[in-house]
Amino acid sequence: MSSTTPPPQPASLTGRLQLSLGPVLFYWTRERYASFYREAADWPVEIVTLGETVCSRRRDMKLDDWLGIGRELSQAGKQVVLASQTLIESEADLRDLRKLCDNGDFIVEANDQSALQRLSSAGLPFIAGAALNLYNPATLGVMARAGMQRWQAPVEMSQKDLARLINDSQQADVTQPCEVFAYGHLPLAWSSRCFTARRHQKPKDRCKFVCQKYPEGLVLRSQESRDVFTLNGIQTLSSACQDLRHVLGDMAKMDVSVARLSPRAEGMADVVNAFDQARHGRLPTPDPLTLVDAEICDGYWYGRPGMDNTHTMID
Repeated sequence: MSSTTPPPQPASLTGRLQLSLGPVLFYWTRERYASFYREAADWPVEIVTLGETVCSRRRDMKLDDWLGIGRELSQAGKQVVLASQTLIESEADLRDLRKLCDNGDFIVEANDQSALQRLSSAGLPFIAGAALNLYNPATLGVMARAGMQRWQAPVEMSQKDLARLINDSQQADVTQPCEVFAYGHLPLAWSSRCFTARRHQKPKDRCKFVCQKYPEGLVLRSQESRDVFTLNGIQTLSSACQDLRHVLGDMAKMDVSVARLSPRAEGMADVVNAFDQARHGRLPTPDPLTLVDAEICDGYWYGRPGMDNTHTMID
C-alpha cells in the first residue's frame, strides 16, 4: 500500500459506549507483550492501541512486531490503532515516526505535532491523542479539517467542561467522536530527563533499561510518605489509578463514544470485564470501585484535585 493511501478508517462509533485498550505505557519484555495481547484478543474491547509512546530507547519491539500483533488483533475483530511517541528528541525518532505514519495498514494516533504534520500533509486520517491538548471547538475544527477521526479529551478535563466542549463542537458541526481516559495511571508529564535512570544513578543514554524492572512504574512518595506519582522513565504518571466505571452512563449521555483503559501488568482482564459490565448498567455492590491492588482516584472528572477519590467522598 502506498504511504499516501489512507489506511482503514475507524468504524462508526455511534450507539453504545465502546471500550478501548490504550498502549502499554510501561517497558515490558517481548514475551510479556505477546502474552498480554494474546489474552486481549478475547477481551470485550472494540479498539486496541499499540506502540511505544514513551521512550525510543525501548527497542525490544520493532514496528514490524507491532504490525504483526495488530494483524492478529484485527483478525480477532478488533479495531487497531498505532500510537506515536509523545516526545520526539532526535532525528532517529523522526525516522521511526515517518515509518509509523506510513505503515499503510492501521490508522495512527498522533501524540505530538510532528506526527500531526506528517499525517495531515500526507492526507492520512488520524486519531488525536490526549497529549495534543485539545480544549476548544475552534481547535477541534482545525483538526477535523486536517483529517482527525476521533479525539481524546485531556486527562485533567472535568465532566462539566467536557460536556460543554462536546456540545459546542457539535453546534459548530464538529462531530468526530470523543474518547475519555477512564482507567489507569494518568499520564501527567514528559521530560527529556529519565527519572528512573536517575533513581539508579545512571545517565539516560546508558540506563541499562532499568525501567524494565518496574512493569507498573516506580512509586514516588511525598515527605509525608503518601504515594503521589508513578515514575516511568521520562514519563510521570499519577500514583493512583483513575477509575470512572461509575460514570460510564453519564459519558454515554454526553456523547462520549469511547472509554480508554490503560494496561496494567496484573489484573487487566478483571478491569476490562468490570468495565464491560458497567457499560451495560451492572455495577457490583457494595464496593463498585474495588478492582485490583491499587489506590483509586477520579478527582479531575469532578473538577477537583486529580488524586481525590471523589466517589468515595460522596458516598
